[in-house]
Amino acid sequence: MRLSNSEHEAHPWRISEIAPDFRLEDVWALPVEGSAADFRSLLVVVGSLDPANAASRATRTLFSIRYRLGEWFGWDDPSGGDVVPNEWHDSLSARLPEDLRDTAAGLALRSKDFIPLYLTDTELAAEISNRTVHAVMHVAWVEQSEGVYRGQMAVYVKPRGRFGQAYMAAIAPFRHRIVYPALMREIGKAWDARESSRPTIP
Repeated sequence: MRLSNSEHEAHPWRISEIAPDFRLEDVWALPVEGSAADFRSLLVVVGSLDPANAASRATRTLFSIRYRLGEWFGWDDPSGGDVVPNEWHDSLSARLPEDLRDTAAGLALRSKDFIPLYLTDTELAAEISNRTVHAVMHVAWVEQSEGVYRGQMAVYVKPRGRFGQAYMAAIAPFRHRIVYPALMREIGKAWDARESSRPTIP
């Protein structure tokens, strides 16, 4: 389920102080609930996902096309294009306050496009940067009632100029109608499989 930006921004997430110049593009409620201690289990599920190899054929096709275009036009290559050298791959890690530095060290994401930035008890932020956009995937663990938490995923973006803005506008329908719904299904399926594999207490 897609959520309103205001619902996400009502929480004091650390990402807001690190990327105030990024636009909050999308917020989605994940089909995942658990206790406070289950956030790490959600990170295992999220870390195991790779949209380029998703179960959804449509999603795999879209990512295949995107990577092919990236190869042709140098969108993911720092040595090509007309962007100022080193401009597009400046990491947000340089903005991290002392208490967040190295908190995501050793955290592995199957999708190599995203690089972990920081990790807290209720937040994970990972970034991707290329010639079209600099973006952050923010995964949060939101308390719904006493002791009950729900997963939430937000995407922050900073398009690279007019081309980046046009690119984001062009892919929006595909993200909203194909990629994100398929991703939600995979997360829900993986979470349900985890729940069903838990030992039953007699």
